[in-house]
Amino acid sequence: MTTADVTIIGAGLGGLTLARVLHVHGIPATVYEAEVSPTARAQGGMLDIHDYNGQPALRAAGLLDEFRGLVLAGRQAMRVLDRDGTVLFDQPDDGTGGRPEVQRGELRQLLLDSLPAGTVRWGRKVGGTRSLGQGRHEVSFADGGTVVTGLLVGADGAWSRVRPLLSAAIPEYTGMSFVETYLFDADTRHPAAAKAVGGGSMLALAPGKGIQAHRERDDTLHTYVALTRPQEWFAAIDFTDTAAARTRIAREFDGWAPELTALITDCDSGPVPRPLNALPHEHRWDRVPGVTLLGDAAHLSAPNGEGANLAMYDGAELGEAIAAHPDDVEAALTEYEAALFPRSAEAAVDGAGLHGLLFGDDAPHGLVSAFTEDPQTP
Repeated sequence: MTTADVTIIGAGLGGLTLARVLHVHGIPATVYEAEVSPTARAQGGMLDIHDYNGQPALRAAGLLDEFRGLVLAGRQAMRVLDRDGTVLFDQPDDGTGGRPEVQRGELRQLLLDSLPAGTVRWGRKVGGTRSLGQGRHEVSFADGGTVVTGLLVGADGAWSRVRPLLSAAIPEYTGMSFVETYLFDADTRHPAAAKAVGGGSMLALAPGKGIQAHRERDDTLHTYVALTRPQEWFAAIDFTDTAAARTRIAREFDGWAPELTALITDCDSGPVPRPLNALPHEHRWDRVPGVTLLGDAAHLSAPNGEGANLAMYDGAELGEAIAAHPDDVEAALTEYEAALFPRSAEAAVDGAGLHGLLFGDDAPHGLVSAFTEDPQTP
């Protein structure tokens, strides 16, 4: 058994931002991560880092200049297509937008590199947590080890092992799943699809479904195919049979432009289902001494462009609160959660509204109208 003062579960963007802000203020923390190394899995695609939450978090972490060095020029471009490939809305990236795009993995590595060696303990999968009373908690790991801490922070995502200390809420399926695909060297090998996507992101939408793609680094097109179907429908597809899975998913888009369906049928990686789950919009908990949550562990929502930004902002806000009350953890957590709950609820409601624009009965025209009125809608 070891003892630590600040224990963070999860080395995602939120947990690492918290660790970095604490480090900036001279407060040590230890991060425990189930993955065995920083390169154990791909870290997802592009992130637009917003000037009202993600970027202020990086400023608090002292990493804003380094972040700007990761930005991929031109990726804020946005277009909306009809199912026949007609361009309904096309907004170029003029370099003035407040949502610069970076690769998630590169941003995570920036945060990792900013921490003292040994801050992150890899390969430490949490088996369970329990209260020891008086604000102290024990974390047990799958390898049999334990750690006792005076401040436990769950930054461990949708299926958090820390959340049960605070809340009985469990994420529920939203009714929609994404299917993730990639096309590599798209300008050369998939020119029609590359032209349709353009220089940034592309949304081809219809009620209840859509094809959403983004141009990443090195002419990679990263696609999320959205389908409103029960989980049993996806379970009936054998995703280990790549050809059959591609064909089954593409069938849901019969009659759509071939340059759009090529993002499914021509994919260079096996399609991967990503069910979308969410916590209640008003998720909150009563103050429990010595423990709190951030990011998806606290406020999981269907993807709406805010998740990573909110997680980093949560981490920065919690770090600043701890630094402001170094001798009174409860004052820090009370201050943090008082701002967290309304912020999270507002983002969840806004995200549900965006989801309606993307996949509601008027898609894609409702979204185009919203873009026309305010190009910063997303």
